[in-house]
Amino acid sequence: MLHALGDPVRLELVRRAWANPESSCSALADGLDVPMSTLTNHWRILREAGVVSMTVDGRHRRVRPRADDLHDRFPGLLDPILRLSAAESPKSGAQ
Repeated sequence: MLHALGDPVRLELVRRAWANPESSCSALADGLDVPMSTLTNHWRILREAGVVSMTVDGRHRRVRPRADDLHDRFPGLLDPILRLSAAESPKSGAQ
């Protein structure tokens, strides 16, 4: 999980997913200057690490943070990481 969160783009995607559960991948990536192929890879890494799950909704994929699972497996770890990333994110005021 820490490897998945170790990339600044993935950390920003997770922070946005926590703030906006059930959003689509494209909505969460809006404003990030990252190619679609790279975003697809970031979402795959986050999904395989168990940080998020995805459901298909027509042509969109909805992202659901696996908050309960992560809090059970790593109690007290994720909240400070997300809080610190929000404070350091230049995009945190845009949300």
